[in-house]
Amino acid sequence: MQRLIVPLRYGNFKWMDRSIHLAVIQFKPRKGDYSANLARLSGIFSQLNSLDPRPDIAVFAETALTGYFVEGGVRDVALTAGALARDLQGQYTSAVTTPRTLDVCIGFYEVWNNAFYNSALYVTLGGGEPLIRHVHRKLFLPTYGLFDEERFVDRGFEVRAFDTEWGRAAVLICEDAWHSLTGTVAALDGATMLFVVSASPARGVWPREDEGPVPANLKRWERLARDIAEEHGVFVALVNLVGTEGGKTFSGGSIVCGPHGEVRAQAPLWDESIMSISLDPQDLTRARSDTPLLTDLQTMMPHLMRNVDRIQAGERTELDYDDARTDGGPLTPAGRSADGERADAASTEEMPLRANASRNGSEALPVMRAQTTAAGPPPLDIDTELTAGWLVSFLREEFERRSFKKAVVGLSGGVDSAVTTFLAARALGAENVIAIRMPYRTSSPDSLAHAQLVVDSLGVESRTIDISAAVDGYLANEKDADPARRGNVMARERMIVLFDQSAKYHALPVGTGNKTERLLGYFTWHADDSPPINPLGDLFKTQVWQLAKFIGVPEVIVQKPASADLIEGQTDEGDFGISYAEADTILNWLVSGYSPAALAARGFDPNKVELVRKRLAGTHWKRKLPTVALLSPTGIGESYLRPVDY
Repeated sequence: MQRLIVPLRYGNFKWMDRSIHLAVIQFKPRKGDYSANLARLSGIFSQLNSLDPRPDIAVFAETALTGYFVEGGVRDVALTAGALARDLQGQYTSAVTTPRTLDVCIGFYEVWNNAFYNSALYVTLGGGEPLIRHVHRKLFLPTYGLFDEERFVDRGFEVRAFDTEWGRAAVLICEDAWHSLTGTVAALDGATMLFVVSASPARGVWPREDEGPVPANLKRWERLARDIAEEHGVFVALVNLVGTEGGKTFSGGSIVCGPHGEVRAQAPLWDESIMSISLDPQDLTRARSDTPLLTDLQTMMPHLMRNVDRIQAGERTELDYDDARTDGGPLTPAGRSADGERADAASTEEMPLRANASRNGSEALPVMRAQTTAAGPPPLDIDTELTAGWLVSFLREEFERRSFKKAVVGLSGGVDSAVTTFLAARALGAENVIAIRMPYRTSSPDSLAHAQLVVDSLGVESRTIDISAAVDGYLANEKDADPARRGNVMARERMIVLFDQSAKYHALPVGTGNKTERLLGYFTWHADDSPPINPLGDLFKTQVWQLAKFIGVPEVIVQKPASADLIEGQTDEGDFGISYAEADTILNWLVSGYSPAALAARGFDPNKVELVRKRLAGTHWKRKLPTVALLSPTGIGESYLRPVDY
């Protein structure tokens, strides 16, 4: 049975008996396979039982036993909280024979009252029967960007704290924590620890000073958790999935925050792990004494709730100032008399002139002009260390999930295929990568030579398969084929070779196309884009060059002009009529939602913007599966929705 890595427990001193011992489990579910994922828990429970100190609580992420992006498969994997509790109890009692109990917080897809929910169960295992202490149903269901959650599950409507043997707790699920009010409600209900269970795909590879090589949205999550902890004087455990689903990688990096907003512990990126930590409840008292924000909120809450009621009722605010007359009462400001004048307020005529007021009354105040910072898209600079680790993790996950150990890569001698080969060798081992060179008789000799540099650098297996005879055999009957048609035939022949070699070696083909090519439609449909996985497809060409330098691609390959090498003397930038650097910059703005007019207003050349826009708009069809006429209520990909990896 696979075992999780257990990092060292934080701190070597002896904790007080009343300490809360917490274990954060970064778990990689096999998507849609509830039974297999559940079966792994007995081994994890056995590990937890052997730890010193033994955890009181084990926290798993959102949808930990099924994976998150199951879409229409929710109805297949959802179960009741009672059924899940009994299944967890069975796994626990099979692994732990002592009478000691364990609290478990875990996310799952729930069926309840004839509806489906994204929920989290908190249950005490051990003893005679599992004791369900709480079920939280996710309130905020993201339906934007890459999410479409509300299409498949219903909303919950409550945030409540609940009692445990060690104290009072509450659970939030992913976007619930993005709304500060939910943490406030939980704290006002007496929670001293918040469990935030998440399945948030990692996004953002641009570098950030002093933050280290972590995905941009993970730093945002860290700030959220720290703010919730500090504002309310509570412990916060943020637990995230690991693994990949449909190209979306869950980063891990789970954290535990103390009530001063400090990060007490952080789990590793990308990998499964158990992170054990002990927490002293007396820290709550110290934090709330130092910063009594929760006490202030408890005092003001009745007044704030009246404000909310008036806002909900649509009441307009009555403006009151300059000591207007009042009838008096407990909320009348102190010092206000019945005629509306403050008894202790001097008139402006009686106010003495303060010394040095307004710099002696004659000197002008200093003026500071702040630099204007306009909003814009994410930067094109990338954190190369983070990006390389991310893509290596992606490749390992995809190969493991698809049950392949070997990869075949079409190695052209260009930078994209070189970077892909380097990444595959890191992920799988050089002995498991087969580089396939597929020259045509007019191909540049440099292409073969540069491909050989990659083979020699990595020590991967290689084959050279000349496609000239196959291509010429077809084109012999197509005398009028122009260079574009001939190039498409070559590209499709290379895909035939690559997939046939994948069958020969029982190896998975790995794509090499970058984001710029994909957005500009600069590829042959059902040829360059055919491999089932592609590590570079969300990196612009200029970002691939950055990554190539970091991972050690030979400099001659990085520096040479990019070319598909389908036509003698052809270059990518010559075909585009614009450099990659310019195209990437414009594309980055356009796909981030900025209009051509907005780019022109920022100083971009309107002609170049239009050139890029036309290629982008005119090639959407190449980035989609074939269009199928919708006739039934169960159209594939429209109503019948099951992800490709489930």
